[in-house]
Amino acid sequence: MAVLIGLDIGTTAVKAVAFDTDATTWRPSAQREYPLLEPHPRYQVQPPRELLEAVDAALAECVAACGDRPIEVVGLSSAMHGLVGLDDDLRPVTDILTWADTRAHEEAREVRAEGRGQELLKLTGTPVHPMSPLTKLRWFGRNDPELMTRVHRWIGLKDLVLLHLTDRIVTELSSASATGLLDVRARDWAPAALEIAGIGRESLPEVLATTTVLPLSADAARRSGLPAGTQINVGAADGPLGNLGTGAIEPGVAGLSLGTSGAVRVVVPEPRFDPEGRLFCYALTDDAWVLGGAISNGGLVMRWAADTFAPELSEELEPDTAVLELAARAEPGSDGLVMLPYLLGERAPLWDPDLTGAFLGIRRAHEREHFLRAALEGVCLQLGGIVDLLEQVTTIETVRVTGGVFRSPLWRHVMAASLARPLVPTADAEGTALGAAALA
Repeated sequence: MAVLIGLDIGTTAVKAVAFDTDATTWRPSAQREYPLLEPHPRYQVQPPRELLEAVDAALAECVAACGDRPIEVVGLSSAMHGLVGLDDDLRPVTDILTWADTRAHEEAREVRAEGRGQELLKLTGTPVHPMSPLTKLRWFGRNDPELMTRVHRWIGLKDLVLLHLTDRIVTELSSASATGLLDVRARDWAPAALEIAGIGRESLPEVLATTTVLPLSADAARRSGLPAGTQINVGAADGPLGNLGTGAIEPGVAGLSLGTSGAVRVVVPEPRFDPEGRLFCYALTDDAWVLGGAISNGGLVMRWAADTFAPELSEELEPDTAVLELAARAEPGSDGLVMLPYLLGERAPLWDPDLTGAFLGIRRAHEREHFLRAALEGVCLQLGGIVDLLEQVTTIETVRVTGGVFRSPLWRHVMAASLARPLVPTADAEGTALGAAALA
């Protein structure tokens, strides 16, 4: 039976997963991690060489595990909003700036203060926020003009991997729709956005359909163990592919993912917008678009709360379970204690990287289990609020949730209560990689 490989390039790791064409049983996989560095405050970057070496290693291990089974196609998924500059020889001259890099916070605030935020959101589908390549490029133009003269091409994380595998400088509609630079209706780079970013369209790659396949280069074939010419599907961004991989693609079905950060998305047939500009809209394919919102403060909030209020539990055999058992001692509502979980500022729905978190309603009777439960409830309520916003644009009848946290009954129960809708847990380990293989 032919094999499909989903290659999922995330913020801190790449995972390659092999699927039978029925995508049900046989799933050998390989994973490699790479660093996420913070060389200065607000910087969150990846070294290009280490990331590409990890891609090669994970793909080669997965290919080897497939044995003699023919590999029909490799489909790609990657984190959104990445940016890297290439010189005339197409070698990186910058680190990969990730979605979490907020050095462009002043530039984002400036564009919003000029009254361009809503205009750009309706044009590009991407909120004006320091995560976006648009604001990052504006930052480079202001803070490192000499570098701007040395950069021949600006590309994204996915595009860097495609160059590594196919020797082609291209991007695809899904990742391009998350740059803040693409006119989502014309499916082409937007002159108005490029002007604000301070670059010309010649600096950006060609935009392909997400279903496009390219041949694997001879060099990449030697590194991976695949035959030269193997089909590489350019794929899509990880958020939209998460909906596909978990089956949240039907009308009225939202997909909710929760890991370190979190997001809620629903598939609509064409670009659609929240009139108040609180939601994003990114492509999966030309006729399937993902409307939703992402939060920066997901599972990391609970990890922070555990380290702060119950550090001794980190020595337990199963520390996460022990922390949640302690949190479950508090009654629902944490006896009036509320956490605003903005440890890293926030994306949807407020899009403010300078927000700070807080505990409200603290009384003498509150103990550490109340603080732990309030942290968990704060994250769930934040995601529940995004579902309510989506309901204002399209009907949400059920929510399919994915993420390791939902193995916990407490997370499931609090999230279901916060959503006030039927909640359907799905297998989480390979959802995005499965989406990449399914699209391929």
